[in-house]
Amino acid sequence: MKLEIVDINDGDRIPERFAFGVPDAKDHVRLGENLNPCLRWGEVPAGCRSLVLLCVDPDVPTRPDDVNKEGRVVPASLARTDFYHWVMVDIPPDTTGIGEGECSRGITAGGKKSPPGPDGARQGRNDYTAWFEGDPEMGGVYLGYDGPCPPWNDAIPHHYHFVLYATDLEQCPVEGEFGGADVVAAIAGHVLAEARVTGVYTLNPDVSI
Repeated sequence: MKLEIVDINDGDRIPERFAFGVPDAKDHVRLGENLNPCLRWGEVPAGCRSLVLLCVDPDVPTRPDDVNKEGRVVPASLARTDFYHWVMVDIPPDTTGIGEGECSRGITAGGKKSPPGPDGARQGRNDYTAWFEGDPEMGGVYLGYDGPCPPWNDAIPHHYHFVLYATDLEQCPVEGEFGGADVVAAIAGHVLAEARVTGVYTLNPDVSI
């Protein structure tokens, strides 16, 4: 199975138009266009009954002590964890791609409630749901795609893995406001093939990609 992301070659920097946060000379970060990228795929294996799409950043700090704090740096040695930016299941196997901006255009405070996508597909919550929990302006359930916004003072660049799975499941056995970890557990033992593209992003001007 093959996966291509237009304007994101494997290992390259993610263009700013796909980001939730972009660099700002005064305030370090400002809100971006937050467009989902254009994905194209093919060579789906025989026996595939549905596709699953995830975008995950495994470089998120496990402690918030230094995150986005003036005069401090999130150290490279800090333990990291997964942050899911996009969770989509039940994509019909004859689907061949998703257009740029088809599922996300701009940022919705409190999260998109019914993000568009391929016919029949379901989109789960991304991890901005937990990040903004308790925030009176931004708190809510974030469904669908919301792009990169790593700490502007992180010592390392973040890697964003767009992974497409071909499964033998007609419907992924997750319900309600499911997240990325729920989907990974649900499709275990049902994956026929997978393909991925990894983009890299940073808001720290002192970190090169």
